[in-house]
Amino acid sequence: MDASRELSYRPNTIARSLITRSSRTIAVVTYSLENPFYSSMLEKASRFFQAEGYHLLMFFAPPSGDFDAVLDNIIRSQVEGVLMLAITMTQAQARLVDDFGIPVVVINRTVDYPGISQVGSDNIQGGYWAGRYLASLGHQRIAFLGGLPDSSTHQQREAGFLEGLHSMNQDCLTIEIGNYRYEDACQATRRLFSSRTPPDAIFAANDLMAIAVMEILRHEFTLKVPSDVSIIGFDDVPMAAWPSHSLTTVRQPVDIMIQKATELLMKQMVQEDMQPEHLILPVTPMLRGSTRLPSR
Repeated sequence: MDASRELSYRPNTIARSLITRSSRTIAVVTYSLENPFYSSMLEKASRFFQAEGYHLLMFFAPPSGDFDAVLDNIIRSQVEGVLMLAITMTQAQARLVDDFGIPVVVINRTVDYPGISQVGSDNIQGGYWAGRYLASLGHQRIAFLGGLPDSSTHQQREAGFLEGLHSMNQDCLTIEIGNYRYEDACQATRRLFSSRTPPDAIFAANDLMAIAVMEILRHEFTLKVPSDVSIIGFDDVPMAAWPSHSLTTVRQPVDIMIQKATELLMKQMVQEDMQPEHLILPVTPMLRGSTRLPSR
């Protein structure tokens, strides 16, 4: 130890991996970090794996569709496990990942394949609450601002939302697409409120899009939230609680989601015969100032 200090010696992790055949590396795959929800997830995952002596490699995949090239790069990197943040996969792609024998956990997406562990929240219930709650406030023209149409989160939140409206004998006014991105949601909001029958309430499939709606309404249409338009988001990112937004939203339990996902991945990396698990965690409505007060 005295000699190592004198020589400023530091272990070479790459050389060590050649001897131990353990890279101590985890691949994290996502399509964007624009959404603060995934930035928060990445930070929490990084802290967990760092404490366990693992390094993270970031890979970015297309929002939907083919990511075979990304998968090839992951395999070449000799990672020991893969954490997928909101990656939409087909059944064939999921089977391909599974066939390579690398432990994989998917977060915040549902994959129609039993061979991969998945951790998500109850999107249907969250959408159902949003639809039913907006209808209960007396709104008559309620719109849905969706995310990526091919993603399970968009489809489940939309299905729950429509079911919630129908339970109150209401229909959805219209559906617009914001692709879970801020600028796309701004464009969708302009389309919605340039129509002859603009909405009086909007359920956005994530908070980033809901905040985009608020910004456009206030600064381009001079409409007030919530007296003119009520808005509900989904995720409960930290900025949703900021006073300038005070966004009513559906909270996903991000801490528990990351805890479950990282623990699952670690177990799979140690126990080769471990069976994949599919976990759906409950969501929580967060009532703030972007929705009208209930009528008495």
